Amino acid sequence: MNQAVAVVLAYLLGSIPFAYLAGLARGVDIRTVGSKNVGATNVFRTLGRRIGIAVMVADIGKGVAATLIARALTDSPWPLVAGGAAILGHVFPVWLRFKGGKGVAVGGGAVIGLVPLVSLIVLGTWLVVVAATRYVSVASIAAAVAFPVGALLLGEPWPVLVFSLLASGAVIVRHRANMGRLFRHAEPKLELGRKRGGDAAPES
Repeated sequence: MNQAVAVVLAYLLGSIPFAYLAGLARGVDIRTVGSKNVGATNVFRTLGRRIGIAVMVADIGKGVAATLIARALTDSPWPLVAGGAAILGHVFPVWLRFKGGKGVAVGGGAVIGLVPLVSLIVLGTWLVVVAATRYVSVASIAAAVAFPVGALLLGEPWPVLVFSLLASGAVIVRHRANMGRLFRHAEPKLELGRKRGGDAAPES
């Protein structure tokens, strides 16, 4: 019973659409502006830096909370399953007809809750790549690749390695449109100085 409760709670936590709620608070349906993606990057670009960062922190928090609750309720490998459920909840939220974001931030939160040392590698990779390229999509893909690599290097057990490969693959698949735009040199860069109402192009 605890296992089922942990997984269901993780999905419901992951499905909380903070980006959508932040838009509603400003009288904007985030699904109709910018890239139309229900994610922190679209909020950052369309509603401003402060709200975008707040949404990113909230999305990361969903993943952390889902895995920590699962750890309190049950044993391995169920916290891993809960981490996956949180990601699925974000990508396929029941409240938005199963059309959500790309799962990067909530996935990062799950990594923090599950394997904190590996999360340092993942977060460090994301920060370095986004600072060097200004492409959120490139940073997200790089961080996804860094997850299984970091887990392997730090000697994590096989269930974590399997989870890392599945989560990494999901993030990369969700960014396939971004990769196409990168090859066409049509992917927009992150403008750190932009306030509100800016870039309306597709993004991560």
